[in-house]
Amino acid sequence: MMDPQDDVEGFTAKWRERWPEWTVAGVFVPAPWRPLVEAWFALLQEFTDAAWGGDDATPGLAKLAWWSEELRGWAKGARRHPLGAVLQRQAVDWTALATALRGLQAARGRVPPEAADLAAFAEAVARIEAILFDGALDGEAGQGAASRVLADVLAEHALAHGVAPSAAPRPRRDAGTRPRRIQSALLSARLARLAAGRPVGALRPWRSLWLAWGAARAG
Repeated sequence: MMDPQDDVEGFTAKWRERWPEWTVAGVFVPAPWRPLVEAWFALLQEFTDAAWGGDDATPGLAKLAWWSEELRGWAKGARRHPLGAVLQRQAVDWTALATALRGLQAARGRVPPEAADLAAFAEAVARIEAILFDGALDGEAGQGAASRVLADVLAEHALAHGVAPSAAPRPRRDAGTRPRRIQSALLSARLARLAAGRPVGALRPWRSLWLAWGAARAG
């Protein structure tokens, strides 16, 4: 019988393949958080790949609908997807995230997308990250965290479509949790390459290390 952890590793490995920068960037995340960080970002990648990947929207939209059902199951203590082995028992609002997935659907055919379509998703993600990674939930800090997630989702959309966004929110340097700030720094660097017409791919290790160090210190 296959070890459930092997199934989890398959999804986190897919995320690490796209973001090899985290091989060095991850040293700035507390060791106990690292499996959770990988599983969480792998989950978000599953969502955006389903929403925006492929020429035909139908399979992806069906997958997002499946994910919405799965997240509602997580809220009730049930799980089917391997990533749930790491994430499902976390005390977060999975139902709010399930509802917010519709914003990713709305953004598929829009280049650039409307930020308003993605605002609820960004807020749900930010609130979960605040609980998972010791961040702020409310007030100006909570709003700043949601703004950072929104900027990152717009960046992900731009990279997926090969079109730099015309405008994006500019969160405060210290907004968001440490893992989010690090991922945001890596996304921004890749997005700058896209805007400059340069090949978009993994950053060099020294560059990733420098960006992650700065992002970690910002909090």
